[in-house]
Amino acid sequence: MVQAKFWVMTKHFDGFPKNSDFELKVEELPEPKDGEVLLEAVFLSVDPYMRPFSRVSMKEGDVMIGTQVAKVIQSKNPAFPVGSHVVSDSGWRTHTLSDGTGLTPILPEWPKDVSLSLALGAIGMPGLTAVYGIEDVLGLKEGETLLVNAAAGAVGSVVGQIAKIKGCKVVGSAGSDAKVVFLKELGFDEVFNYKTVGSLEEALRKASPEGYDCFFENVGGSSSFIVLQQMKNFGRIAVCGSISTYNDSEPQTGPYPYVIMIIKELKMEGFLITRWQHKHPETLRRLLAWVKEVSYLVFMMLDDFL
Repeated sequence: MVQAKFWVMTKHFDGFPKNSDFELKVEELPEPKDGEVLLEAVFLSVDPYMRPFSRVSMKEGDVMIGTQVAKVIQSKNPAFPVGSHVVSDSGWRTHTLSDGTGLTPILPEWPKDVSLSLALGAIGMPGLTAVYGIEDVLGLKEGETLLVNAAAGAVGSVVGQIAKIKGCKVVGSAGSDAKVVFLKELGFDEVFNYKTVGSLEEALRKASPEGYDCFFENVGGSSSFIVLQQMKNFGRIAVCGSISTYNDSEPQTGPYPYVIMIIKELKMEGFLITRWQHKHPETLRRLLAWVKEVSYLVFMMLDDFL
């Protein structure tokens, strides 16, 4: 028998999550039955979506939701041999018994020199979010200008790199000078620290005087209303997140964007990646190919330097 540790949410969050909202528990897991596998967590995800989703999908006492990369350490399911790795929605657990439902094997062509942690990042849910937001929601075209906020995050940083691959101008907003440096290293055309600029409106106008064709929205709140005023006519907005509001105890109110959306004839669409679940395998392979290409270019630059 294996001893599993897991974190439960003891109470729904009120404002910013606190240590007292969680409790670490232990349980003994039995041996796998026919068709089952025993998983051991290698990497656990901590993602912004967990905060709002906990309100609607969790009860007090539930294991904290989340995705993990796990190793199969015992198996009575031929589809998942011992030693293989999978992505699983097992939450914050060290060990999990599974009948195989919902397990996604790591791509067989995954390079040995690429960390499996990327299956929770650029070659996982955040990467899928970036691709579908850019291609299926925004329909981003070569030569267009894209703004992405929370640009140094798991999703935003991938959004910017894919937009550059597609031949677009990319402007990023981030919350520290270190993040600004990081995004410039990734190839963003313009980046600013929204916490230190005197005026968000002026910073947006300076970064792209002609305005923005597309906006990849991760933050929400009052700052987004300022962005809408900088959009070009017929601009498109993909609403991925609203991280500025997740820890609010009281809902934010106004300003309301409807008049500016009417005048500029803007299109705004929220989305979840489950809509394109049938495309996940092919999209993950595209993301892996991009990561391998970037890794190769970095290796060549280092080789030239040395």
